[in-house]
Amino acid sequence: MAVARDRLPSLVRRVILRDRETDVDGARIADAVEHLRHRGKATLHDRLHRLRMALGLAGQAGLAAGLSWLAAHELLGNPQPVFAPISAVGTLAASVGQRFRRTVELIIGVAIGVAVGDLLIYLLGTGPWQLGLVVTLAILLTIFAGASVAIVIQAAATAVLIVTLSPSTEDLEIPRFVDAFVGGGIALLVTAILLPLNPLRVVNRAARPALDLLAAQLDITANALRERDRDKAQRALDRLRNNQEELNTFTEAIQGAKETAILSPARWHRREELTHYADAADPIDRAMRNAGTLIRRAVTLIEDEEPIPDPMPDAVADLAESVRLLKHEFAVAEEPQRARERALRAVSEAGRAYAEGVGFSGSVVIAQVRTTASDLMVASGITQEEANQGVRQSFGDQDRPNPADQKPTPAPPP
Repeated sequence: MAVARDRLPSLVRRVILRDRETDVDGARIADAVEHLRHRGKATLHDRLHRLRMALGLAGQAGLAAGLSWLAAHELLGNPQPVFAPISAVGTLAASVGQRFRRTVELIIGVAIGVAVGDLLIYLLGTGPWQLGLVVTLAILLTIFAGASVAIVIQAAATAVLIVTLSPSTEDLEIPRFVDAFVGGGIALLVTAILLPLNPLRVVNRAARPALDLLAAQLDITANALRERDRDKAQRALDRLRNNQEELNTFTEAIQGAKETAILSPARWHRREELTHYADAADPIDRAMRNAGTLIRRAVTLIEDEEPIPDPMPDAVADLAESVRLLKHEFAVAEEPQRARERALRAVSEAGRAYAEGVGFSGSVVIAQVRTTASDLMVASGITQEEANQGVRQSFGDQDRPNPADQKPTPAPPP
């Protein structure tokens, strides 16, 4: 009985430890499930956003494919106008923002492919090794001429079609060449006249992911600074580094919107509004890069246990709010005055943090707040000189107390 009593505390301790381990495991499992749930929502949201972005292009491509087949079949008498809808869809889908150039490249590629294919068929006949030789020479010829990738692909594809279909289809070359004209022309017609997209809506949808990404990671960094959570700041840095997809989508949308505003008479009145977005692309890119430097230094600051004055995370949070305001005011075609004001408030908070005292990495964070705020103000439509002047005035003459300038404290009497 005495032995059993002696073992009782040990058993109790084991039960308590096992319960604690179960609690820890349960918390980890709950965190993992919650992460997967949020990830699933984010993935669905991203897919729906991409679907909305593609609706206009899908409608244009479907209309252009049908009209190009109808034009080639009914008006030109081509019994099997396969290449016309292919050319139309290729023009619309392959080079967003460069459709006129794409049409020219399509026609040039077809001409090269037809020339090489016809010449070698005449000299060598048809067969598998002739096909390989034709494709090789078509590619080498276009590359030697300094052609783009689109022309190279089109020339090779045309050469393949000429070699493989010429034995069974008479006079293939002319229909193929005409189809390229018809398909590309119909695609431009749909883009400019029949179904022109609203360029501002396209750009707004494309800009949203890039600006939301920047604002979200700045918010996370502000919270990481308040909580001195190094891992949270590192995750924000890693996510912001993987921003190329969002920036590419934004840049391509601007190019496509500018092209639509130039080609489509119904969208000519949007040219001036699009200028704001076109001018904002580069400073937004710079703001992302400077924000990345800011977050990287925030990680180091937390690691080195440097002082974090209260206004520092507030300054970073104000930058995030400035980005959100910029997105909203662009979307509703308003002068982004509130975005500028919030960016200057971020600079003012950074000045207060600097005056309270920061370390080396902290001073870099302050400097990047100023630089990022300047980028956002330029993106809002003012000049670099005006942005710099506003930043200097908002930061103020904030100098940290210099220990060398302070009077030494007298030593206590022995």
